[in-house]
Amino acid sequence: MLKGIPGIISPELLKILHEMGHGDDLVIGDSNFPAASNAKRLVRADGHGVPEMLDAILSLFPLDTFVAEPVSLMQVVKGDSTVPEVQERIREVVRRHDPRGDSAVISVERFEFYEKARQAYAILATTEPAAYGCIIIKKGVIH
Repeated sequence: MLKGIPGIISPELLKILHEMGHGDDLVIGDSNFPAASNAKRLVRADGHGVPEMLDAILSLFPLDTFVAEPVSLMQVVKGDSTVPEVQERIREVVRRHDPRGDSAVISVERFEFYEKARQAYAILATTEPAAYGCIIIKKGVIH
């Protein structure tokens, strides 16, 4: 048993978070994200959504302070009428954990997001039902 680790952080995810170094990226994908086909390392978080996983992860994981925007969201595809309310919940989580708040977050075009995801250290696959719930976070250092 360990103290202070959120219960939704699995042992496998904890290992991945610990292995990651400064500047490494972690993707947290929604249920539509092609996680298995893009991951170098795949961790599953079935039964959990992106905002709750992000909140748990950011309680342990420092965001990179050497880059202006260590958090990337997937942009809504041009012509898609989806209003990604999940992204506001994600931004709320970032605001709670990083003093830069919304300025730490950028939106990335879908195919650019996929390319960044393929280069990430690991992908965490959730069962988040909301479209455009994918996020990439860049690990920082403990000060």
